[in-house]
Amino acid sequence: MMSKPPRPLSPVTDTDIRLLRVFKTVVECGGFSAAEVELNISRAAISLHMADLERRLGLRLCRRGRAGFLLTDEGRLAYEAALRLLAGLESFRSEINTAHGRLRGELNIGITDNLVTLPQMRVTDALRGLKTQAPDVRVNIRMIPPNEIERGVLDGRLHIGVVPARRALPGLARFALYEEESQLYCGKGHPLFDTAPDAITRDAVESADAVAPTQAQQPHALNATATATDREGVAFLVLTGCYVGFLPTHYARQWVERGAMRAMLPDSHRYSVTFHAVTQKGAQPNLVLERFLDLLSRPAAKTAKPGPRATEAR
Repeated sequence: MMSKPPRPLSPVTDTDIRLLRVFKTVVECGGFSAAEVELNISRAAISLHMADLERRLGLRLCRRGRAGFLLTDEGRLAYEAALRLLAGLESFRSEINTAHGRLRGELNIGITDNLVTLPQMRVTDALRGLKTQAPDVRVNIRMIPPNEIERGVLDGRLHIGVVPARRALPGLARFALYEEESQLYCGKGHPLFDTAPDAITRDAVESADAVAPTQAQQPHALNATATATDREGVAFLVLTGCYVGFLPTHYARQWVERGAMRAMLPDSHRYSVTFHAVTQKGAQPNLVLERFLDLLSRPAAKTAKPGPRATEAR
């Protein structure tokens, strides 16, 4: 006996859009409890919204219980479809605002972690300029790994991303923003920390326990006995005095100046990475993004060096 075909989904309403926004937030927060603060509604209300959405879609979207929050296969498909729908709605709003010549709407940016300490503040300067010229624009920044940033730009969830140079993905346009230098560091308490610079050998450095990043490659071979998903994780381990690791010089400076870190073999154990701004090729006109890109392409403002009591501008 043949099963009945699934009931087709009725036209999408404002209520569906509101429920999908709740669903998106719950997924990105990892559960109902964490989404309470973001949505400013109770867990009970979130649960009712999710149950209503499941009824309207005719799908079981997630499992929740003692084991925690978990998306079903149908839930993952619905989440990806919801992202495309919501991105399309934002694109429509941006295009209509463009037709009116008004800078309104959203700017969704994905940025690799720990770039805020770079002396060249191009992203900061561009955001300041955008706020001055378009105070009604809502800016949303997500700090996520480079591969997620690129996927977000490609599928429209993000308007622009800032990522390290890597193999160019089809569908992405890019231009260079920053040149970032990294050096090899050890923390106070490490056996090499108090060793005279000319007494530190390559063998000693490359045989020491090291922390390696999981999201990037480094050109020097080290004895990696620990990993970290981001630069803050590398810094945590270097500061134990038990590991050596590569960190951007602008990021490590705060600990170097306090005497908590030092660079080793700076003439040989250093490398540079170019960071690019990436956007979607052939995307629909977006006045907000175009203005931000124009501001981002301008030369970085020069920041004054800090005095004895001042701190470096961030």
